[in-house]
Amino acid sequence: MYAIVDIQGQQFKAEAGKKLYVHYLGEEKQAGDSVEFGKVLLVDADGAITVGAPTVEGAKVVCEVKTPLVKGEHVIVFKKRRRKGYRRLNGHRQMFTELVIKEVIA
Repeated sequence: MYAIVDIQGQQFKAEAGKKLYVHYLGEEKQAGDSVEFGKVLLVDADGAITVGAPTVEGAKVVCEVKTPLVKGEHVIVFKKRRRKGYRRLNGHRQMFTELVIKEVIA
C-alpha cells in the first residue's frame, strides 16, 4: 500500500518503512515526534487506486521525525558579466527534516 501525499507544496510517494527528506518543518519538531499529513492525493491499496478530488477523504500518512535538521548538499551560485569585472560567488545549503513513515491510513 502506498499513497501520494502533499507535504509543504511538494508531492511524495509514501510507503510504510520508507524515509523521506522534506523541507524543514521548524524548531517545534523534535526527534521521535509523530507527525500526520492529511493532504493525501492518491491511495493504492493492493491495486485498488483511489484518486482524490482534490484529496482522499479520511486518508492520512503518519510519520515519525528521525532527524529534525539535516543540511542538504552545497550548491554554488556564481554570477559573472564578461568584460565588466563583475563576479559574485554565493553558496546555499537547503535545510531538510528526515521522516520515517510509520503507516498509511486509508
